[in-house]
Amino acid sequence: MGAAPEPHTGWTFITNHARVLAVIADDPQVRVRDIAAHCRLTERAVQKIISDLEHSGYLSHTRAGRSNTYRIEPGKILRHPAEAGLTVASLLALLAREDTRHANAPRVDAEARRGS
Repeated sequence: MGAAPEPHTGWTFITNHARVLAVIADDPQVRVRDIAAHCRLTERAVQKIISDLEHSGYLSHTRAGRSNTYRIEPGKILRHPAEAGLTVASLLALLAREDTRHANAPRVDAEARRGS
């Protein structure tokens, strides 16, 4: 079993539910253990989030042996009234686009930031 995730205090911009959904969107056959490591959550927390998403109709899974394959419902509308009309697909597209920009951004080392 892996080490416990680093604790985090305070608020964040992206919820754990959105993080888990984004990881599953990237790899529908991802293991709970790998989701937990990526999102810095416990496996139990990830299982609860997956259960929440399934019970609300955002996610389903099929079992093949010991593995799960997840299916996201891309047309499902987001829950909060402020996002009325926005779909899961639009959220995931935004997260994927920003992730790609972050990955492709030039790296600036500490000396360059200090102006050395």
